[in-house]
Amino acid sequence: MSSCKVAVVQAGSIVMNKEKCIDKAINLIQEAGDQGANIIVFPEAYIPAYPRGMSFGAVVGSRTAEGRNEFLRYSTNAITVPGPETDRLGEIAKKVGAYVVMGVIERDSEFSGGTLYCTAIFIGPDGTLLGKHRKLKPTGSERLIWGEGDGSTLPVFDTPYGKIGAVICWENYMPLLRTAMYEKGIQIYIAPTADHRDSWFATMRHIALEGRCFVLSCNQYSTKDMHENDLLESEDMQKAPFELTRGGSCIINPLGEFLVEPVFGKEEILYADLDLNDITRGHFDFDVVGHYNRRDIFKLIVNEERQ
Repeated sequence: MSSCKVAVVQAGSIVMNKEKCIDKAINLIQEAGDQGANIIVFPEAYIPAYPRGMSFGAVVGSRTAEGRNEFLRYSTNAITVPGPETDRLGEIAKKVGAYVVMGVIERDSEFSGGTLYCTAIFIGPDGTLLGKHRKLKPTGSERLIWGEGDGSTLPVFDTPYGKIGAVICWENYMPLLRTAMYEKGIQIYIAPTADHRDSWFATMRHIALEGRCFVLSCNQYSTKDMHENDLLESEDMQKAPFELTRGGSCIINPLGEFLVEPVFGKEEILYADLDLNDITRGHFDFDVVGHYNRRDIFKLIVNEERQ
């Protein structure tokens, strides 16, 4: 197909409550589906939360009992992939007939069962779990609570609306990862994130222009009252501002121009109709892994074996 409608869901998690997060997500997917969206995108770590402002009681050389309990709660509200939560999401994706890309915290179910991953899952319009991408390099303090993914989860899926894939938050600052996605032919480049700084938008526009692809950047709008009451009693949350994440989701075309400019200060679903022919128009003068590449000089080797 030469066109499609996308929905970027800027919404906040019900922090540390996976059931309420999924209930909210189902309602938002239904709303986007009712508007005719073919691809519906959610932010990084939407289920059960990007735990902004939480220290988990850790400083260099020391952890607290309270912090271990916070991690226990976080892990308990993480999901397995596949699992009952992905089944529920598959049911609503099938009902509305759309692809759904959802940011989750995934609990390892294959090895020790103790490690959490920041993951983007892909669900097809028939309700099938198509696959997942685990974040390769957690940033800063994220490394305490999330493990590292490997090259076996770098999918790009061929859909009737173009090839889609996801690169999570500061992975987008990894040039070789971007190049790997370009070499897979990505056309709708999904960037779930927790970064709401002004500098983020320059990165998103650059990627669209560099990759000659549509970029869907999706962030949460989150406030303290989206936390359970007992979480608000912690010292970390008492210090935190009311508005934790200001949003900033946006949609960008293959020439680096905003189709939907960044939205701040509210929950909102952003919509855009994409003309996939714009990708070919962009390739007229620049194809980063095609006629503008020098394979006689540069080579990229990607290890996609499961580790």
